[in-house]
Amino acid sequence: MFKQNIKSFFTYLQSKQTAQKYLHHCYQNSTHIDAESKSFENCEAFIYYIKHSQTFYEHGKNVPTELKPLLFFYGMTHLFKAMVLTKRPNYPETTKVLAHGVSSRKRKKKDYTFMDDEVKIQHHGLFTYFNEHIFNLKSKPFEKINMQHLLAIIPEMQELFHLHDQQTLIQVGKVNNTDLQFPINILDNYHLTKQAFMQRIIPYMPKITNSTTTQNFIDIQIVEPIDQSNLIFPFNLSHHSIYFPAMRHLFIPLPEIMAHYLLLYNLSMLSRYETEWWGDLLYNMDNIDYPFIKHFLHVTSEKVPIIIGNMLYHEHGR
Repeated sequence: MFKQNIKSFFTYLQSKQTAQKYLHHCYQNSTHIDAESKSFENCEAFIYYIKHSQTFYEHGKNVPTELKPLLFFYGMTHLFKAMVLTKRPNYPETTKVLAHGVSSRKRKKKDYTFMDDEVKIQHHGLFTYFNEHIFNLKSKPFEKINMQHLLAIIPEMQELFHLHDQQTLIQVGKVNNTDLQFPINILDNYHLTKQAFMQRIIPYMPKITNSTTTQNFIDIQIVEPIDQSNLIFPFNLSHHSIYFPAMRHLFIPLPEIMAHYLLLYNLSMLSRYETEWWGDLLYNMDNIDYPFIKHFLHVTSEKVPIIIGNMLYHEHGR
């Protein structure tokens, strides 16, 4: 769905009648619950999650950059909670799942840079809960990860990485297409044979119907297009393109939407608790952190509502 369609879909969900109908559809195949009563019970919370998220995003686009990470982060968490409610009728089951599920360094090093900073994944909280119940990731994909790695797997950040003489993603296909094409030199980047490379990516793809290798490319045909909840194929929504990590160390089973969550969490913590560093970054613009953060904030404000909106719409149509 395109941006305007997503806005229309969110508007459609802004009544008790339509929200309850939508949730009833989501719950009707769930066992051990009464879909009728549970959808009625949850419809107001569902409406407010979406409405509050829209308010955070709308205001976040119009406030000074100092405040954008905080508003975008809470806009995103409200969308996450709306998505969770379609799968987990009894959410939140415990207070543990209400935590963010991630932590950052409490004391920054003297020569701190955002690109080298790390966040650590916690055992409980929204990050872990969302991964488990929306993406079926039962274990943590990593213990900790740095910000440059997270930025590197967002396709809309690629132009900045190219200008910085780095290639982190390669285009391998188009949205709604069943043909994927990998450059043959990716085998060198991954230090794998073709057979080993195929074995690595098969678990994250729809069923493969055919695979051929030429001098320059590995061509793969799949039975159905890759969707936006895929773990290793991020989308550029403006170009309608599908990407794949160019280097082996960037290959992690993490949906792009979760990279946005971790980046926004860390930026929101910096804007709240590292006031001097945050102010220096925004007003002095001393290092490479500034253009990457500025561009990311623009990208995430547009992209996250579209991705989550598409996921919600998919639940409506399944």
